[in-house]
Amino acid sequence: MTDVVGTWSVLEACRKNDVGRLLHISTDEVYGEAEGEPCTEESPLKPKSPYAASKAGADRLVFSYHATYGLPVVISRCTNNYGPYQHPEKLIPLFVTNALQGKALPVYGTGTNTRDWIHVEDHCAALDLLLDATGVEGEVFNIGASQEHSAISIGKRILAELHKPESLIKRVADRPGHVRRHAVDWSKAKRRLGWAPRKAFEDGLRETIEWYRRNPEWWRPIKRPTSHPHSDVRYRRLG
Repeated sequence: MTDVVGTWSVLEACRKNDVGRLLHISTDEVYGEAEGEPCTEESPLKPKSPYAASKAGADRLVFSYHATYGLPVVISRCTNNYGPYQHPEKLIPLFVTNALQGKALPVYGTGTNTRDWIHVEDHCAALDLLLDATGVEGEVFNIGASQEHSAISIGKRILAELHKPESLIKRVADRPGHVRRHAVDWSKAKRRLGWAPRKAFEDGLRETIEWYRRNPEWWRPIKRPTSHPHSDVRYRRLG
């Protein structure tokens, strides 16, 4: 309802008003598996989960409003974000906060499924450029960092940084339709916008761990079982 009907509601409001530009933030999940080379903006959309399928539906609905009504839209498809203030249902903040509390780090299946990780500040810098760029209406731009890491390798890095034992890693049943790898080719954004990610994953992860370590008053209330019953045992997506 949010991804499709919610997007349609925004599109209708924009169509009826003088909106200078609509920037729709899609996701690399619309591509499905990245087999071989990272996915380009021309790669077919093969979403593997209902969530990814609804995001693909919203993605194409946005384009249809450009094609049909001339609505000035731009679509971005980004890889997994991380950084401060990210909800602890997501992988990195869940792992960090669980480790800080001495709780298990739940890893789906083998834990070897990989994602490309981009710091939120690098993502926002790309979005700022897309809002002001000329001649991009109706186009799609991949946003990535070419920094692919698996869930289990990230868990081990976090535990090492916090001086916690790897025995905290707990294997849980794999997710249905779990994509093995997401990765995008973001050379178009570099070529057309002059954008490139600046934050190395090792530095960004260390800074993120430190932020959660220093700000328990922000995340502890969110993780209370009464406010989010699954925050200790599951994480949504991988980012």
